[in-house]
Amino acid sequence: MALVVQKYGGSSVATPELICRVAERVLERHRQGDRMVVVVSAMGDSTDHLKLLAEKVSRAPAKREMDMLMASGERIAMSLLAMAITDMGVEAVSMTGGQSGIITDRVHQSARITELKPARLLKELNRGRIVIVAGFQGITDDEEETTLGRGGSNLTAVALAYALNADVCEMNTDVDGIYTADPRIVPNARKLDLISPDEMLELASSGARVLQSRSVEFAKKSGVTIAVRSSFNDHPGTLIKEMEGMEEVVVRGIAHDESEAKITVRQVSDRPGIAALLFGALAEHHINVDMILQNTSEQGATDVSFTVKEDDLGKALEVCQNIKQEVGAAEVLADSDIAKVSIVGVGMRSHPGVAATAFRALSEAKINIEMISTSEIKIGCVVARRDCDNAVRALHAAFELDRVD
Repeated sequence: MALVVQKYGGSSVATPELICRVAERVLERHRQGDRMVVVVSAMGDSTDHLKLLAEKVSRAPAKREMDMLMASGERIAMSLLAMAITDMGVEAVSMTGGQSGIITDRVHQSARITELKPARLLKELNRGRIVIVAGFQGITDDEEETTLGRGGSNLTAVALAYALNADVCEMNTDVDGIYTADPRIVPNARKLDLISPDEMLELASSGARVLQSRSVEFAKKSGVTIAVRSSFNDHPGTLIKEMEGMEEVVVRGIAHDESEAKITVRQVSDRPGIAALLFGALAEHHINVDMILQNTSEQGATDVSFTVKEDDLGKALEVCQNIKQEVGAAEVLADSDIAKVSIVGVGMRSHPGVAATAFRALSEAKINIEMISTSEIKIGCVVARRDCDNAVRALHAAFELDRVD
């Protein structure tokens, strides 16, 4: 008998019919003897619906109230799924993130988990019940509702799997697993049977939307095994786990992200402390910076370019404008017409020539590279957004990722 944490995304519970289908899948595992904890996202597009409602009543909704509103979507889904399972003859109970013991800091809309107290959840499991948990949310130590950011239901599932010492954390979604690239862009993209946590973390942080990067990071640090599989069939999915011989594969996959924007602060004073001042101000406003490029200094001044999430562009521009004089900048420019394309693989650590192959492929496709970032297992390139799909296809072909060994 295993303890299994399953997560179902919004497309898997989008309608009452689909919720009943998920209930049947959960009951099948329960009848096999597994103890089941099920984390659910909000139904279909209901999260976007809630955002539109907020925009209709407020020009600038308070983050606290947005958390109160947004958390309701997952609660509707959890209650309906618990009802469906109970109606099928097995007792189920729904719980909010706070009731299941997810304690967070006080940063509304992107809270971080600080503590896990699953005592109440364990009590329900020990009664033989199936527990349905609302994903994406938690509660502070003074009982304020918070949400965990985009894709936060994945983080809920991984955190509970760790807290409960679950045998596996299954992410059930609308795709069969992790692919070498987005199949909508590369029709011959291949499903991976296995991927390392490091590779998955890089793919997730580089735009692969199957899993939230924070959930992969949590799983990597805590040793939770994740299985990504489809909610709509029983095909084997992708296992995220460390295995021997993983470095034999040089490049595991290509990720892309069209949700970033570039800011260039021109003619910044080239003296100690300026970068700390600029990026410190952005950090104080909880703005995450991805790539950073500084040009060669000329006549005591330089240009600094960096990328942020497009949703943060307005706030980031405001921060930069406010400290423009303090850093001695001439102007602040923004470009939201960009995309990031990344090559990921643990084998890159020990195989030379990956960068040369990538840059040659982009050159032959007549795609200009605006920025480059590298790590041991990733090369990321910023290109014009119009070139994104072609860049993904060119890189996928260059590394022959459709080939089955």
